[in-house]
Amino acid sequence: SFPRSGTPEGDAMRRLSPFDHLIVKHLPSRRWRFDETYRTGEFPLLDKLKAQGATEYFALVVEVGERASLSAARDVALSWAVDRPGGFRDAELALIERLAPALTFAANSARNVATGHALLDTYLGSDAAGRVLSGNVLRGQAEAIRAAVWFSDLVDFTRIADGQPPEAMLALLNDYAGCLTEAIHAHGGQVLKFVGDGILAIFRDEEQSHACSRALDAAQKAAGDLQVLNDERRAAGQARTGFTLALHFGDLLYGNFGGRTRLDFTALGPAVNEASRINDMCRSLDQRVIVSSAFADAAGNRRAALVSLGRYALKGVVRPQELFTLDPAAA
Repeated sequence: SFPRSGTPEGDAMRRLSPFDHLIVKHLPSRRWRFDETYRTGEFPLLDKLKAQGATEYFALVVEVGERASLSAARDVALSWAVDRPGGFRDAELALIERLAPALTFAANSARNVATGHALLDTYLGSDAAGRVLSGNVLRGQAEAIRAAVWFSDLVDFTRIADGQPPEAMLALLNDYAGCLTEAIHAHGGQVLKFVGDGILAIFRDEEQSHACSRALDAAQKAAGDLQVLNDERRAAGQARTGFTLALHFGDLLYGNFGGRTRLDFTALGPAVNEASRINDMCRSLDQRVIVSSAFADAAGNRRAALVSLGRYALKGVVRPQELFTLDPAAA
């Protein structure tokens, strides 16, 4: 038998429990008897249970240790109902308290798993999160892939941010980053990194033309969604901006990179650097979207929607490249 919590014997036994690192304390419990003393209206759930024939409801809350929780939620609520005349017996409540640490451990573990998945999905992206959870956690562990590369920036963000209070600047950045990332995700892309106001994303598919097509669709959706966002911010008297975008296609290393105590799961390779250089050309060529020749070659039947801008030397790239943009007539 396990002594009830709150007694000297129970507290001593708790200190020897395998859940001792998890449980901080039991918070007050409460019983509701559905007899002539019960008053309706306190909690809709209790009224519903009483209408269904319950005779008593018992609930307790167990607080877990800070190091045992992946979120700010530190309490686990446990509750039971019975429909036997007379309600719970004392021995049953003692059993519930005896089982509470183990049940709390199980519930808290399930909550931590859900929280961990949500955190990794949010901060790494669903694909990278899945790879990390499956064991891809070693420094230098990377896969060679071919993908369409998205590299975008906001227009004149530094100038706009300089004239904004911090709260307004953060709201602006979140509004536009949210607009672009939603367009990327809506077409199967993976956002890998935010670099200031820039976004690095990739689109993968067994058919390279499909990856390029989804990237182009995401670019068109982003342009439309951004126009709506700008209309809303204009009506609210808020600062507005646009975006420039480079689309490239090439070989990447996709995996873990960094130091011994801090890793980043991202994509590296010349294709990323070239996409960044192509994005720099958007301002000088007065184009919102510029596409590389490698992307154009991989785009399949979407190649017809691209028009040449000519050949240009890119900083840090050995050979001049032909660059393209979207044909307004085909958009």
